[in-house]
Amino acid sequence: MISLSRPPRLLQVAVAAHPSSAAGVRRMVAAHLELWRLTHLIDDTVLATDELVANAVRHASTNPSDTVGVSLEHSGGEVRVTVTDSSPVSPRPRTPDAGAETGRGLSIVEALADDWGVDPPGPGDIGKKVWFSITVRGTA
Repeated sequence: MISLSRPPRLLQVAVAAHPSSAAGVRRMVAAHLELWRLTHLIDDTVLATDELVANAVRHASTNPSDTVGVSLEHSGGEVRVTVTDSSPVSPRPRTPDAGAETGRGLSIVEALADDWGVDPPGPGDIGKKVWFSITVRGTA
């Protein structure tokens, strides 16, 4: 039997580890999901990606020249987003006080994604990879 599976669809970018980069990342993720006809996943994927990028910028960038890598992949029946940064410190979900303005990012990712986790860097790289996946169900 011949398999005619599609190759994965992939977006990979590196952006400045600065809060001003977030809007561009949100637009790129939304545009690619629209191009891939996955519009029904835009809101959850963009929000979860935004949270991971914000965490990388807030907790992992120490130098003005630092970058954050963002990878968006549609393969098989899922969309996977991976955010890389230069810090080896793994993120930890927190339970913030009711009035706290921060500390809910990983809880939001956990609520929106089907799975998420942290992987070590690739060979020769430093830092970590924080990822989440959303199963493609239904259509736009």
